[in-house]
This record gives sequence, structure tokens and C-alpha cells, in this order.
Amino acid sequence: MNWLWAIIVGLVLGVIARAIIPGKQAIPLWLTVIFGILGALLGNAVAGWIGVAHTGGIDWIRHLLQLAGAVVIVALGSPLWASVRGGRRAA
Repeated sequence: MNWLWAIIVGLVLGVIARAIIPGKQAIPLWLTVIFGILGALLGNAVAGWIGVAHTGGIDWIRHLLQLAGAVVIVALGSPLWASVRGGRRAA
């Protein structure tokens, strides 16, 4: 069941990251989910490195780091996807 939660969290984080980043990201939904999952993993790693991975109550800092990771991954991955697909980057 963990894979289902990973997909759901990846979808939510990826869609929010796409909404935060200005401009149009020409990436498909499946890639948005993958970027969101990678962003969540990156955020969890950073939370572990700075010692806030497990706190009492809701881990708001960890969730914000996951979102920041998703924003970074989508921001870097979208132009890469466009170059691989031969598309032009929207300004």
C-alpha cells in the first residue's frame, strides 16, 4: 500500500509545484507524479540531514521541504523534458 501513497503524494506535490512555478510546464501528468515523488524523497533526505525528519505532531517542516524539493525537481526537469522531446521552452 506504500506505493499507492507515494503516487498520491507525488501527484499532489507535483501539481502544487507546477502551480507555484511561473510559466507553463509542458510535462505530462505521469512525469508530474514522478517528479513529485522524487521531490518528496529529496525533501525527506534534507529533513533527515538537518534533524527534523520526525517531530511531535505534524511534520510541517518536512512537508515544506518535500514541496520545495518537488518545486526544484519540476523546475529542473521540465526544460530537460522539453529538450528531450524537441519542444521549445515557453518563456
